[in-house]
Amino acid sequence: MSTLPIPGGTWTLGDLTVTRFGYGAMQLAGPGVMGPPADRDGALAVLREAVELGITHIDTAAAYGPRVTNQLIREALHPYPESLHIATKVGATRDEHGGWPPARRPDDLRRAVHENLETLGLDVLDLVNLRLGDARGPRPGSLAEPFETLAELQRQGLIRHLGVSNATAEQVAEARTIAPIVCVQNMYNLAHRHDDELIDELAGEGIAYVPFFPLGGFSPLQSSALSAVAGRLGATPMSVALAWLLQRSPNILLIAGTSSVTHLRENVAGAGLSLSDEDVAELDKIGR
Repeated sequence: MSTLPIPGGTWTLGDLTVTRFGYGAMQLAGPGVMGPPADRDGALAVLREAVELGITHIDTAAAYGPRVTNQLIREALHPYPESLHIATKVGATRDEHGGWPPARRPDDLRRAVHENLETLGLDVLDLVNLRLGDARGPRPGSLAEPFETLAELQRQGLIRHLGVSNATAEQVAEARTIAPIVCVQNMYNLAHRHDDELIDELAGEGIAYVPFFPLGGFSPLQSSALSAVAGRLGATPMSVALAWLLQRSPNILLIAGTSSVTHLRENVAGAGLSLSDEDVAELDKIGR
């Protein structure tokens, strides 16, 4: 295993210790997250390199492909190292147009959990996130029925830990009345900071926050500001954005995705940037 230090150290998800810098497998599927990758050997190499670098947190979903990323993870890494923990998502499926229709009825969720177990080659899933909302973002409404279904599967021993994804603060609170959660996975980055208050609240409760789209949705002006800081530091904008997230709060876990071994190494090294107070103050202006 590589001696390269993984930026950010570790975090504990329930009884599972993971590196705060993880890997998101979504980009390993084909275009539009549908079908197989153009370079299957390259996809397998990225997964093996992630583990070789010391990453112990991989994020996936049966809907990616569908089933493609789970199959790649199993082919590349099974039998899994004891230190490696795989998080997956349920609550959405794929249609023939590449859409993401919800699949949150009890039977949908039971089927999805068993599908993840089968394709990943596991007897128990380390972490299952309930995907809520839609492609436009979180939507209000009770999550009681689907989350109670996952809590029952947890009691049956098929799931170790639970989380929610694409959720409102109210849904996070409701989930916690049903069963303990170890993470919330929402869209958040330098330009979209609507979850600032939630992140701080979760940090106080020892619950992880896992941002997706860590460099998504910047306006040209915001992107220029980020590039200016990156240029001063001699780094890429992506590296600065990832480093800022790790410094933003100790409970933030990264699942930056890539289909390139070179980019994976660059992301890991770049996220280890040390941002000064002045850098952070300048970057904070982007989303505020």
